[in-house]
Amino acid sequence: MIERLQGRHAAAYRDLMLDAYTRHPEAFTSSTEERAALPLSWWENRLNAAEDAGQVVFGITDGDAVLGAVGLTFSNRQRARHKVLLFGMYVVAGQQGKGLGQSLIDAALSYARQRPHTLLVQLTVSENNASARKLYEHNGFASFGLEPLAVATATGFISKVHMWRELRES
Repeated sequence: MIERLQGRHAAAYRDLMLDAYTRHPEAFTSSTEERAALPLSWWENRLNAAEDAGQVVFGITDGDAVLGAVGLTFSNRQRARHKVLLFGMYVVAGQQGKGLGQSLIDAALSYARQRPHTLLVQLTVSENNASARKLYEHNGFASFGLEPLAVATATGFISKVHMWRELRES
């Protein structure tokens, strides 16, 4: 089931994202060490239930487990409030290839369309993450730039592709 995650999901969401950072360090700007050091309250705050929350996270839940997630960040700045940032897209290995990533994107875009002032969604994706780029392109996202040396890893640097799409249906 896909739902907007709430504070009660914080521990399971934390576990999911720590798994993501560990299994795919090249795909995320955050590191396992950085995020593991954060208190559970940080994760609870990220899942703020307020209607006007600056961030929302959608998850695929199965009982108490969170099997996948994607987040949106909304700007409160007057000149940037039309832009939404999609972040933290991940589905656990055993559930990949089942259309859950598509379902998460559908939920995120649907929610973003309902927020006042929002016109477009932006994201970044690691240049070498072909499967994620394909999923985003399938959903109408287009590249608008490459950020070289965007993320430092133990083995070197990773460039990030910047992508965007309008929210209105064509």
